[in-house]
Amino acid sequence: MTGSPGIAFASVLNSAPLSYVRGLLGEHACDLLDLLHKGNDADETLRKVAASAVSPERLINDPEERTQLLQLLPDDKRAELADRLGGSHSTKPDVFLAALTWTTEQRRALLGFLGLVVDRAPELPVSFRSVSTPQYGMFPHQRLAAGRAQRMLYAGERKVVLHLPTGVGKTRTAMNLISDHLRRHEPTVVVWLARGRELLEQGAVEFEQAWASLGNREVTVARMWGDAPTDLDAIKDGLIVLGLDKATAAANADPTFLDRLGVRTTLTTFDEAHQAIAPTYRRVVEALTLRSDSSLLGLTATPGRTWADIVEDEKLSDFFARQKVMLEIEGYDNPVTALIEQGYLARPDFRTVAADSGTLLSARDQQDLAASFDIPDALMARLADNVQWNLQVVRTVLDLAERHRRILLFAASVEHSRLLVAILSVFGLDADQVTAESSPRHRDRAIARFKGPGTRPMVLSNFGVLTTGFDAPAASAAVIARPTRSLVLYSQMVGRVIRGPKAGGTPTCDIVTVIDPELPGFGDVAEAFTNWEDVWNTR
Repeated sequence: MTGSPGIAFASVLNSAPLSYVRGLLGEHACDLLDLLHKGNDADETLRKVAASAVSPERLINDPEERTQLLQLLPDDKRAELADRLGGSHSTKPDVFLAALTWTTEQRRALLGFLGLVVDRAPELPVSFRSVSTPQYGMFPHQRLAAGRAQRMLYAGERKVVLHLPTGVGKTRTAMNLISDHLRRHEPTVVVWLARGRELLEQGAVEFEQAWASLGNREVTVARMWGDAPTDLDAIKDGLIVLGLDKATAAANADPTFLDRLGVRTTLTTFDEAHQAIAPTYRRVVEALTLRSDSSLLGLTATPGRTWADIVEDEKLSDFFARQKVMLEIEGYDNPVTALIEQGYLARPDFRTVAADSGTLLSARDQQDLAASFDIPDALMARLADNVQWNLQVVRTVLDLAERHRRILLFAASVEHSRLLVAILSVFGLDADQVTAESSPRHRDRAIARFKGPGTRPMVLSNFGVLTTGFDAPAASAAVIARPTRSLVLYSQMVGRVIRGPKAGGTPTCDIVTVIDPELPGFGDVAEAFTNWEDVWNTR
């Protein structure tokens, strides 16, 4: 093998037939670019967008696509690639490459040959436990809510949901309660349940910061998600940050896991508690709260499962014994209004941009909408491929970039996000994306840049990742390009940009929802906060 330089993926696309490039992008993307960018350099723009929007991994992993890609390489580069992969001079490069089984390592080598960085799985740290030893206060409204919740945790049903708006410090308030519990009960184990790497890591880091100020002894902080071990033997005192999916997998592998954990757990905290009654998660919670002296604390900004299905929402309310502490501020019927006026939350400017997509809803579509908690995937896919829809999204982001330094974009799918980022980049915006398919290294790097102090406007697009567990106070605009019937999901997306100046955020924020007139939408953060009160207040 040689250390030859290979050839850049963009160079391959630059010399490829334009018909091939347009085929990679697809008809809808090409139509959108034709509308946005006319002129002599339109073909060059198509190639630039393709280099960013098309996944090289997809081309390389698909045998047919890979064969076409290899044929686009110049003869000398195919020979160079064959040599790098161990070919002999007695076998023609094309014959050698066609005969390869294309193992994972060989596909990885082809990626490297095309000048693409391959993110390898991150090495696991030697230990998933850290020691935190004793700057962590609460605002008055947080202290009031914490005091009320604490009384419910240790009396009667010993269950309570702490209902605070996004951006007002649910996690900080909960960490004060957890620290107090650990001081009162020595030794004991507290379990923090959450779903998603961001929420879990946020919980672990927040506790370490809180305990450094509020703690009275050294305790264990055990991270259990992803590939981390679930060894309980050495954990007698401290916090276990446990992924819900990890808990389910561990229980399936070892039926005694939840019982052994439940025996030593006296407080369970469920982040995003509206998920708690999902059957697999409910099993975890019930196993951890079997002790007579165990308590359950739920955290959420949206104490409901749906927008208008009272029966479903009542199941959640009943699970927590209809005990909920909602933020209260004297003199205000709705605390969100007070928090905006007092500067804890940014003053939001909600507006919608109607994209006349021409996506008419059939009778079946309407039935699917009525039966679903959210927009069916098939409808979302049709919108994501629609030229007029995407034209509005791009124009909206470009307009916001003239006034905002950090913009969050919520796309309708992974491919939708990739396409929008590629187009926005061609127009000179600093744009990046994170999705469930992003490697941990890329995700961390993109989020760190977005949170950084740079003055150049940046757009961070995502699908299904940044609705929870993501804190970027400098973000002052959100573009919601994925319609939803879920008030929970909508509130979570909006919540990413409403942190006010007293909480390190901005005085105002813009929230633009690109909607199809045929589809439902929302637009009032104060009303959303109190949507489920009737379910919790009636018996």
